Amino acid sequence: MQHAPKGKVNLRPLTMADAPKMAELANNKNISINLRDGFPHPYTLEHAKSFVEMCMAQDPTTIFGIVYDGEYVGNVGLTKGTDVYRKSAELGYFLGEPYWNRGIMTQAVNLATQFAFERLNVVRVFSSIFEYNIASQRVLEKCGFTREAVLKKAVFKNRQLWDEIRYAKLQE
Repeated sequence: MQHAPKGKVNLRPLTMADAPKMAELANNKNISINLRDGFPHPYTLEHAKSFVEMCMAQDPTTIFGIVYDGEYVGNVGLTKGTDVYRKSAELGYFLGEPYWNRGIMTQAVNLATQFAFERLNVVRVFSSIFEYNIASQRVLEKCGFTREAVLKKAVFKNRQLWDEIRYAKLQE
């Protein structure tokens, strides 16, 4: 595992050694409520192992473990668009609740966005946030993302309709 200096955030490919900590951090309602339904709750060790296996097969790697003070604390990933959307990439992430409010995700989003522009040949990175996820909106704003659109009642989560807020950052 790559060790980061205190307070420093690094991104690295996931390994099977991350699965137990991933399962522990991801098995949290406060995380799953902010993610698409494809992210299961409860989140088990088997879910984590399957996810890591899928990530390890990627070429190029576009989903990374977030490392803070030398330990795995969450994931950040990019999904490159196809066809007419091939110059865009969607950004998604989660951070274990014990690590919230430390500036970790802001650093991770900046690193992932830089990776997208430099290595994925895209000019636009975007993220879709549920209206009630204020913390995630703040992270993107701190990273220079612009609020592009509000898609009214576009998300059906926990038996309720919510607005989706679309943020994007263009390569300079």
